[in-house]
Amino acid sequence: MSGERSPVARERRHTLYFLEEARAFAPVFLDTEVDMGRVWRHRAAAAAAGRRYSVVSYVLHAGARVIAAHPQANSAIGGRLLPRTVTYSGASAKLALDRRLDGRRVVLGAVLPDLDRADLDEVQLQVDHYRDGDPGVMPEFASLRALHRLPVPLGRALFRRATRPLAARAARTGTFAVTSLGHRAVDGFHSVGGTTVTLGVGRVVDRPVVREGQVTVAPVMRLNLAFDHRVIDGAEAADVLTEIKERLEGFPETHEGGEGRSVGTAADALTGR
Repeated sequence: MSGERSPVARERRHTLYFLEEARAFAPVFLDTEVDMGRVWRHRAAAAAAGRRYSVVSYVLHAGARVIAAHPQANSAIGGRLLPRTVTYSGASAKLALDRRLDGRRVVLGAVLPDLDRADLDEVQLQVDHYRDGDPGVMPEFASLRALHRLPVPLGRALFRRATRPLAARAARTGTFAVTSLGHRAVDGFHSVGGTTVTLGVGRVVDRPVVREGQVTVAPVMRLNLAFDHRVIDGAEAADVLTEIKERLEGFPETHEGGEGRSVGTAADALTGR
């Protein structure tokens, strides 16, 4: 029995165009678990002071600083016949958003610039801007809405023209990507976000952990990393994932105004779900 056939919804055309381009990637996947106890205590202190930080913002903040410290991972590759790479001077993130556009549930990508220089409050402000705004009228999504109105062959060609040039790619896709499904019963997942490094954020749940030889219960988050093997190798990707884990696990527990500055060697402020 065959069901009714209909064209792909125009609101999802950008996803199809993106996936066609992503076929060139050579993804390899890593994962780890992060003890979020210090982040949880920081969030509680911030909430008592009237500030709310999401988990994904902590990951964005930590990820930007680590990516900026690893130039090879903060790079992109392009060119089919003569491949070449470009290394970016700053770190910007593409954040995947679950939103509704013209009544249809879609995934939208918002680019948050200069995150390696942003404190926690500044990261959260950008996250809130995109999560609270209406993508049907926001100027940041005007070109996307225009793309949806074009015939598919023309839309596909314009999407490739806009995203393939290396010089403009950071502004359109970020230098790394973060996507989260931790608001649901998802422990971990892997996704290719169109950048050399993509971080997948799962839910935070209480699990047994060992601290100083003692078993205790702590909030634990599965953090996944997908990397493009054409650009970096596994050892570099493992360093990136480990350093992000260390930053989250070494986060300062107390909340002070203008959060997001360094404390010790592994404690830059971050932002999350």
